[in-house]
This record gives sequence, structure tokens and C-alpha cells, in this order.
Amino acid sequence: MGIRANRVLVVDDERNLVNLLRGYLEREGFEMSEAADGPTAIEEARRFSPEVVVLDWMLPGRDGVEVLRELRRFTDAYVLMLTARSEETDRIVGLSAGADDYVTKPFSPDELVARIRAMLRRPRAGDVEQDPPSEQFGGLVVDGDGRTVKVEGEEAELTAIEFDLLRVLSSRPGFVFSRSRLLERVWGEDYYGSDHVVDVHVANLRRKIEPTPSAPVYVQTVRGVGYRFAREYG
Repeated sequence: MGIRANRVLVVDDERNLVNLLRGYLEREGFEMSEAADGPTAIEEARRFSPEVVVLDWMLPGRDGVEVLRELRRFTDAYVLMLTARSEETDRIVGLSAGADDYVTKPFSPDELVARIRAMLRRPRAGDVEQDPPSEQFGGLVVDGDGRTVKVEGEEAELTAIEFDLLRVLSSRPGFVFSRSRLLERVWGEDYYGSDHVVDVHVANLRRKIEPTPSAPVYVQTVRGVGYRFAREYG
């Protein structure tokens, strides 16, 4: 029995672009499905169960951010947003809604395939060689086996990237991780996008695990360097 190809769902209403990406992805050994509007994208994601979703921002029916928020209700597939918008605030909106990365149009199909491969090579569960099954940090419980997090007994719904980011940080309390090191450990050595994605995902993580996100107890900022997980809580 052969190894199953990684599945990629491309969601875009530009037929020429979809056909171009299909040629590149299938040539590289991926199995690809497609959708041209928001509602179809959600249906196809449920049916196809992709590892990666390439999702255009501007779609008929429902825009990409709406689709992304719905996808995050039932899948932890990596999501790479396609956007013709260059404004930083638009990219932040996509990342804050749960996207893992973004590419601005126009782009090289080779670059897109490279980004997808980098996503699929990302070390899982924080790249910790032997994750303990469960660790408690004050009111925060991180279950490495089940990839779940509870805050004061209530489960927090983290994306795959948010969980991996938390596992890296909490694996060495008190150690200061630079943004570049977090990119390498969580996004993978081949990632070559902006390190601003780290800040956005840290902000998302804080909203889900911190009692007061503006005054974080667990994930602390070290100005000019990066982030560390606290040694003491409360």
C-alpha cells in the first residue's frame, strides 16, 4: 500500500490561477481539490479533509476571512491566505482569524509550493523530543499527547500553530526565544515570510490562555528580543 499524497484544497474563483496551481501541485505529488466560492469551500473541506487550504481573501458568497473562521470550527489544516491587499492591517486580520501564513498576489507558483512544503515539514507539538503527556503551569494545563489546553478547567480552542507555539515556549520556562528562533522551531527552517506572524499568533494565544491578555501572566514579552514563558504565575 503506497503512501497517501498530501491533500491541498485551493479556494479561488480565478479559473486560470486554479488550473496553474493544479499543474504545479500535482506535478509535485500533491492531491488537489478546488472550490470557487465560500460555501463550496466549507463543504469541500469537510469532504476532502485537506492538510493545507490555500484560501483567497476575495470570494463570492462568503469572503475568505468568514470561510477561515468557519474552517477553524472543524479542522486544524494549515491555511495559507492569498490576498491582493498589501496593507499590513489586512494581513493581521487574516492571521488573527486563524491563518498560518499569507502570500500577496501576484506570486510565483514555485514560491507557493515551497511555502506549502515548509508548512508540512513544520515540527509538530513544539519540536520537543519527548513531550510529557501533561504539564500544569498555575491554572494552565497543557496536554502534549491530546494536544489540548485547559485554562482554569475550561478547554481553550487553540489552532495547531498556537498549540505548537505554546509547547515551544513552555518547554523552557524563563528562556527567552527570539522571533527568528520561534519561526525556526514552529514554522520550520524553510519559512521565509515576515517574522511579524509570530507577534500576531502570540497575541491570538494570549487572548485564549491569559486571564488578562493585556497583562500576560504566562507568555511575556522581552522587548527588543522576543518572548519567554514565565517561571512563576499569578
